[in-house]
Amino acid sequence: MPARVSIDPSRFQRLLSAVGGPGERLLQRKAERVAALARRYAAPHGSMADGIVVGPYQDKRIEVISTHPATQFVHDGTPRHLIRPRRSGGVLRFEVGGRVVFAKVVNHPGYRGDPFLTNALRDAG
Repeated sequence: MPARVSIDPSRFQRLLSAVGGPGERLLQRKAERVAALARRYAAPHGSMADGIVVGPYQDKRIEVISTHPATQFVHDGTPRHLIRPRRSGGVLRFEVGGRVVFAKVVNHPGYRGDPFLTNALRDAG
């Protein structure tokens, strides 16, 4: 004899939306997995991994957030661009091969990007 299961949509919705309920706990665990992977994938980018946090559960969703100010540039990449000093008449100072170099302008070749947040979401399954 076949078994039948009937799901009452309103009760199912209450189950998912209950604060501290199974729906919230499931999303919290998933978000923590995504954040852990994102921290691991962001490790080559210096302190970027330190700013990856899991946001609060609200409106039946939870966010994994990177608070590092350069996240968008690292994640999405940048096109070729000129870098100029902030102050008029100033110079840029940086190191190349252990030598200190000064320049009035630098032609940055761009950066392809490393979508570590997207990859973490995909790999967390």
